[in-house]
Amino acid sequence: MRNFMLAIKPYLGGLSRISLYISGIGMIAMTLIVGWQVFGRYVLNDSPSWSEPLSLYLMSWFIMLGAAVGVRESVHLGLDIVRYVMPPAIQKAMDLLSLGLIVLFGIGMAYYSTLLAMGTWSATIPVLGWPGGTDFFPMIVGGAMISLFALERFVDVAIGEEVAADVLVQEAA
Repeated sequence: MRNFMLAIKPYLGGLSRISLYISGIGMIAMTLIVGWQVFGRYVLNDSPSWSEPLSLYLMSWFIMLGAAVGVRESVHLGLDIVRYVMPPAIQKAMDLLSLGLIVLFGIGMAYYSTLLAMGTWSATIPVLGWPGGTDFFPMIVGGAMISLFALERFVDVAIGEEVAADVLVQEAA
């Protein structure tokens, strides 16, 4: 298992990095679109109708991709006070339980978002003219990536490869 994890880590790292870049580009694009909308509304007195739905669609993408990267990098907020006072074996069990639930959450999000996309595919997003199911693509991809990255961390914790941040802080002191 350790060799398999070492083999796929560069690919998962690349996927994470690409997701982060896409999120950044999406955030910049959304900012430019909203800026154009404000300029059109207040200067030209003719607000573009496509700007709001497109900026919301881009926001969905960068939120979901950023959330997946946050799972991989373990940078989400958490209340770890109870975890830190537990013995290392209990901490590991808590980490495995938490990561297992995140994997299940991501799978559920991807699955039910796929059902929603299929159910709304025949509808049309009015201004953009896209099928309604495309609104759920960010959740499908984000859920799958959250599951994948949480599973990577789960295996790392299970085989003892993940070094907890509190251990690094203690070693530095």
